[in-house]
Amino acid sequence: MTLTFNPEKYKELLNAYLPRIIKTEAENEQALAIVEDLMHRERSPEENELYHLLITLIEKFEQEYYQPVQQNNPQSMLLFLLEESGKTKADLQDFLGLECVVDDILNGKQTISLELAEKLGVFFHVEASLFHE
Repeated sequence: MTLTFNPEKYKELLNAYLPRIIKTEAENEQALAIVEDLMHRERSPEENELYHLLITLIEKFEQEYYQPVQQNNPQSMLLFLLEESGKTKADLQDFLGLECVVDDILNGKQTISLELAEKLGVFFHVEASLFHE
């Protein structure tokens, strides 16, 4: 016996749970509780659809809010900010006056000192801690 998907039942589930983009840890915890409840039972096709929707929303939230903290790589941050700001390597070299140092940092041959991190923070208008491990 194959279970068929019932749009009306799914609409009722959506109205009951009101899933939406997760923006806070509290909302994430609520979604996790619903997923855990659904995980431990035999789900109808409509509940299964809600289950997968909530997992997708939870994964999106956790990737955006937890991954950047785990991947604090000053070189990657520097490359990212250069690209996003529209500034060039030449702009950075002119600001710092350190052509070979900028090349070495971008190529991963040199780490960013605390002093240089502070200068980069000024250049990009961000916290210096983004550039210093």
